[in-house]
Amino acid sequence: MNPKNLRYSKNHEWIGVPNEKNQAYVGITHFAQNELGDIVYLDVEDSIIGKKVKSENSFGTIEAVKTVSDLFMPVSGCILEINKKLLSQPELINKSYYSEGWIIRIEIIDFKEYDQLMSFTEYKKYIQESN
Repeated sequence: MNPKNLRYSKNHEWIGVPNEKNQAYVGITHFAQNELGDIVYLDVEDSIIGKKVKSENSFGTIEAVKTVSDLFMPVSGCILEINKKLLSQPELINKSYYSEGWIIRIEIIDFKEYDQLMSFTEYKKYIQESN
């Protein structure tokens, strides 16, 4: 996925462009994985599949060598799939954060929320202003 075609949340999650079924992939940004450091564990329970999760609510946690962080939904959506590769290879998030390192696939419920997320340019500016 091209990072310039994604949308970004203030919690440093990205979401892909929805397909014709309103489905999109969600992951954490390069900035987020870089701040966390080496990812060693991902905790997203299988029981979340099929559940609706509201925007900005946590859907799991991600553990790095020195910290644990919550993962937040960038938009309200129904969880369709968890990237099973990450359960045995969480380091894919560090190596391939915008492609193989996606965390969940969702069906978007509220497109107004999607439209309010930041573009790549807006997200870069947000990061610069936050530091």
